[in-house]
Amino acid sequence: MKPNDLALRSARREGLPALTLLAPFLIVFLLFFLVPAGVTFWMSLTESSLTRTNAFVGLANYHTLLNDPAFWDSVLNTFYFALLTVIPLTALGLVMALLVNRFVKAQAWLQGVFFLPFVLPISVMTLIADWMLQPSSGVINHILGGQRPWLADPYLALPAVAIGTVWWTVGFNMLLFLAGLRNIPADLYEAAALDGARGFTLFHSITWPALRPVATTALILQIIASLKVFGQTYILTSGGPFNTTRVTLHYMYETAFTQSDAGYAAAIAMAFVTIVILLSALQAGVVRWLARRDI
Repeated sequence: MKPNDLALRSARREGLPALTLLAPFLIVFLLFFLVPAGVTFWMSLTESSLTRTNAFVGLANYHTLLNDPAFWDSVLNTFYFALLTVIPLTALGLVMALLVNRFVKAQAWLQGVFFLPFVLPISVMTLIADWMLQPSSGVINHILGGQRPWLADPYLALPAVAIGTVWWTVGFNMLLFLAGLRNIPADLYEAAALDGARGFTLFHSITWPALRPVATTALILQIIASLKVFGQTYILTSGGPFNTTRVTLHYMYETAFTQSDAGYAAAIAMAFVTIVILLSALQAGVVRWLARRDI
């Protein structure tokens, strides 16, 4: 038998266990991602309702979408929400992790307090947020003074939803950064302390370089989560006032289930996925550029 044949058989024997382990994931990925994505793309090329598929219309839905101000307004609202949440969630998660890691005796208590909101279902979170943001009886207005109609003001509604989201989900980032902090060898801090390093110097020279991959992961996860926002705005404001909190997924939902225009809703979904993929590619390029410059 030729050496090449032996190498091929050996590779097949080694690849079979890997394929067996990957098979469940590949099947689920095929059935619940690739097939629905393909169906959605095909539906976006048709004039369909929720119950039946009508004539093939080609790119007509996409042509309509390009000239649909409601769609672009919803995209802007989505990115505005991401701008209001991504950086605060990442920065606050880091600060909270540093606090938990510093106070050794109270670590378990602080970790539980900071992470507790994250385990709440969205219905409970929005109920608490709505109560806190009430104009006359809300805790926020009681602290700040006045009777601001947070969820009824076109300029304050989306920032108010963003504040509630940050309070709800920041505990997850705290755990990510806390895990990163606990993986930093204590010997590094001890050696730096012997050299006279203190405070911010330790953070800049040891902590932040070690946490940079964690921060990148947290940013990516938060961007994806923020762009998928739907439940908070739907429950708290129903997209109002004056559609200032109607995000893209909310607009897609209304198009499909209120207007029963599944074909156009599918086009909205495909267009938004394309925008997110382009944004992700841009973010990956920026991260690589920053890594090369050691920022």
